[in-house]
Amino acid sequence: MQAPGPGGAERYFTRWYKADVKGRPCEDFCVLQHSNRRHKRVWLLLFLFCRICVITLAEAHPLLQSGKTIKSINYQISANCSRLQNKVSGKSKRGAQFLTELAPLCRISSSDGEEYTIYSCIRGRLIEVNENILSNPALLQEKPLTEGYIAVVLPKFEESKSVTQGLLTQKEYEEVLLKRRNSSA
Repeated sequence: MQAPGPGGAERYFTRWYKADVKGRPCEDFCVLQHSNRRHKRVWLLLFLFCRICVITLAEAHPLLQSGKTIKSINYQISANCSRLQNKVSGKSKRGAQFLTELAPLCRISSSDGEEYTIYSCIRGRLIEVNENILSNPALLQEKPLTEGYIAVVLPKFEESKSVTQGLLTQKEYEEVLLKRRNSSA
């Protein structure tokens, strides 16, 4: 999948947020859910794309703050699980790894010694991981909503309407950020 182009993230994707994942302050993620506005007349494309979700870092994530440099990205989750080994085939996406909301997608180390685990935030099948960030980690920081995405997840069809339960709208997320700023001032 190609990441949304300039303006594409705003035009064709709805932003949803998961704040303080697993109780870790500011470790926030963004889920870009395809809105299907572009494909209203083509049923097959509507079926495929209205559910597609792109997992990215939210703007308040510590890795996107000034002074952080990404040292490494590792899709090896455990001794027996590598997200890079995810092999998907066919229109039913056979072979895709199934993810829960708290399934780790990758681990990212920064030059200051901190390590961050990036979580799926939604249930679904892992369609792909962004291998481009392995050779160019700066994409995560420079273009987190486009070329710097982490992974693409396809929720189950029957769960596609409820996939955003437990996620924040952009307005709700902005309120969370405002409360953080006010409490730290």
